[in-house]
Amino acid sequence: MAIDEVAAPLPLPPYPEMILAAIDALDDKNGSNKSAISNYIEGKYGDLPPAHASLLTAHLARMKESGELIFLKNNYFRAGAPNLAPKRGRGRPPKPKDPNAPPPAPKPSSPRPRGRPPKSKNPISDAVAQATSGMPKPRGRPPKKAKTAPTPAPAGSVKRGRGRPPKVRPVVPSETAAA
Repeated sequence: MAIDEVAAPLPLPPYPEMILAAIDALDDKNGSNKSAISNYIEGKYGDLPPAHASLLTAHLARMKESGELIFLKNNYFRAGAPNLAPKRGRGRPPKPKDPNAPPPAPKPSSPRPRGRPPKSKNPISDAVAQATSGMPKPRGRPPKKAKTAPTPAPAGSVKRGRGRPPKVRPVVPSETAAA
């Protein structure tokens, strides 16, 4: 081999292998975030494609969906990590149950069922029964009582109309009227 020949760079391993190697090498008990994984890969392999950031993001998302990685609190863990806390569901955790406590008493049934009552099978017969049982209330709002006789307005007053009264502007004497 001559001195002029330069050894060809080794081809990059697949991204999932590089990601798993980075997580193992970083070995953080809180997991490894995306920037730490990226920095490790850049430092170790150096010659990366220009789309390294988007490739890393896509592979991390794919590995998270497939179950190879676990994403918790913005950090990535290997799926078989023994020190990983179990993932909690949403909401408040249930109270611990006392094994010595007696079983809960059955709930009393309510006098009427919940929700809107079902429609009648025969609405005409129900309407006839209601009409014959007594005078039903008329529908809608009751009418206003009629006014008996209008009261005469005091002399010189004007009846106010509806709404806000118009703004009254003061009259300013003009110079042309004085001349």
